[in-house]
Amino acid sequence: MTTVYERRTAPPVAPAPRRSPAGAVLGLLWAGAAAAVALWWADTGSVVGAAGWLTGVGRMAGLLCGYACAVLVGLMARVPLLERRVGSDRVARWHAMAGRYTICLLVVHVVFILLGYAAQDRASIVHETVTVVLDYPDMLKATFGGVILFAVGITSARAARRKLSYEFWYYVHLLTYVAVFLAFFHQLSLGNEFNGDAGATDAWYALYLGVAALVLWYRILAPVRLNLRHRLRVESVHREAPGVYSVVVRGRRVDELGAEAGQFFRWRFFGEGMGWASTPYSLSAPPRRDLLRITVKALGDHSAAVPLLRPGARVWAEGPYGSMTAQRGSGQRSLLIAAGVGITPLRALFETLPGEVTLLYRARTAQDLALGAELEAIAQWRGAKVLYALNGPQGQRPSLGAAALRAAVPGLAGHDVYICGPHAFAQELYGALRAAGVPDRRIHHESFEL
Repeated sequence: MTTVYERRTAPPVAPAPRRSPAGAVLGLLWAGAAAAVALWWADTGSVVGAAGWLTGVGRMAGLLCGYACAVLVGLMARVPLLERRVGSDRVARWHAMAGRYTICLLVVHVVFILLGYAAQDRASIVHETVTVVLDYPDMLKATFGGVILFAVGITSARAARRKLSYEFWYYVHLLTYVAVFLAFFHQLSLGNEFNGDAGATDAWYALYLGVAALVLWYRILAPVRLNLRHRLRVESVHREAPGVYSVVVRGRRVDELGAEAGQFFRWRFFGEGMGWASTPYSLSAPPRRDLLRITVKALGDHSAAVPLLRPGARVWAEGPYGSMTAQRGSGQRSLLIAAGVGITPLRALFETLPGEVTLLYRARTAQDLALGAELEAIAQWRGAKVLYALNGPQGQRPSLGAAALRAAVPGLAGHDVYICGPHAFAQELYGALRAAGVPDRRIHHESFEL
């Protein structure tokens, strides 16, 4: 790899730190929810009887559900401000939370509206359900949309995700767009808040059309522009460790992508059946003028096919995404902690982070240490330190508790710590680092579990 991916000769330069706009974005989202409630309040007079209360709760839940649908899709739009400044993992957590809120609000909306209408008409719940679905304008489409949303919610539950392939989950998840489109029209045709209120109707259209524009631009047009301009192709594939392979991708003016060490792209490789799903892989080396490199471990159908790629295969990339970059750092001392293939973004940061850098690499055996020769070469070049945490002869795991970390890294509390590895590993390390005196603001982690 060193013949193709030589290390940089200039010393790393500290970038200007950037503050995350996460707080401002969350405030804006909650302000939108408050506006939806205010819209219901302004249109609601006195509430009389059980039917009135049931219908009122159903209407308010419906408005909030409609707003949550727009938020849900907006968070899927891969807007650079969110993906690169807030962080893809945090946006994914927001999206998951918005999904849970959406499903819960949808259940409340359906149940309370039907109960309220049934009480008002003095009809059975079954009769009222059939009447609403078949006779009310746009309700049949909305019903199909609701069923799709429930299906997406079920397949997104943690228990279901463990049993489903990424590719199946990915395509089911895309049906969210269809569900939101089908459910949109009944909001305007049946929502009392919009009947006769041109301002509220225009605002609702602006919300949904604005979100649709973000999706169109950042998920369709921007990737098309990127790939037509840079024309990425596989340059070579290299074995790094058992089941771990690096893919070097060549393109035109790749440096103009603005990618940074620690970021990732979503990749499609047109070959070996890999073009059907977009999968996130981190850059395992800093971008060069015409080269990018990723390092992949065979963990699923897509990643297992990586070794079969041939030079010249076309590549479709979207990105760059992620905020675990040098701009998160706030000091001149850094500790990078990687487990397994989590070494990939940290290898790139190990080369580019300014100041004093220590890398701690956790693996089962020495044979599982991917990119080990490169790490040693970088450490020697920049005077950094590489530490290994390997299992003992009998398979015993090394301690990575607070005391062990303090002993291995003097002055640990004054370091910025970057973690990349399985979720359970990162959680365990976070607790150990906090116990060792590392402030929360200095612990940086970006999860790639979607």
